[in-house]
Parts: sequence; structure tokens; C-alpha cells
Amino acid sequence: MLYDGACHCGFVRFQVEADIDHVRICDCSICHQRGALIFRVPERALTLLTPLDHLGLYEWGSRTAKDYFCPRCGILPYRRPSAPTRQELAQGVKAFEGWAINTRCLVGFDPQSVPVKRIHGRRIVHD
Repeated sequence: MLYDGACHCGFVRFQVEADIDHVRICDCSICHQRGALIFRVPERALTLLTPLDHLGLYEWGSRTAKDYFCPRCGILPYRRPSAPTRQELAQGVKAFEGWAINTRCLVGFDPQSVPVKRIHGRRIVHD
């Protein structure tokens, strides 16, 4: 399905093609406060209608995750997930090269219509 997406004020716009069968909610400190409900998509599934250099960028920890947010309203419409830590690699976690979409920013999608997958980000030990 093709969804239109935007931040709260409409400055950041995008389209994503996805069959959303779940959302992810992470309990790390930033995700907990942000409240985003995430769905991961491959690189080719996201079309940016607002150039990345028009958005704010937040990086922390390993600096491998890229959180893009609207410089006007502060909403995070999408992000690049972080690279797996050594601990995660040892557990068999594979690197993900696509995008993590905040499903709360999608027009016509109800995040409560799909199951929630809980991610325990607070347990991740950074290298």
C-alpha cells in the first residue's frame, strides 16, 4: 500500500510503500519519550518529498543511527536504525539498511490496527 506521510506541521513530507503488519515500540530513553510507533521498510520503499538537508538530525551513542526531525514542529517522521552492537551481532542480529518509519505520521493508517512488537532498547549495551 502507498501511504502519504508528513510531520505535524506538514513541512516534512514523504511517501512510503509498505504492507504494515506490526509496529515496533522501543523502551530506550529517547524512543520512550518520543512515543513513535515504528515500521521498518527497505531503502527503495521510501520517497522523500522534502530533502534530508532541510531536516534536523540527531545522533547519539554509536552515532550509527540517524534520527531526522522537522526543524519547525520537532516531529520525527523517519530514521535510519543503528548498526548492531557487538552483543547484538553475537546474538545473530543482522544489520538493517533501510528506513524506520514513524507510522503515526502516515495518512490513513491506524497504528492500533496491528500488533505491537516490543523492543528492549534499554537492555542494549553499546560498544
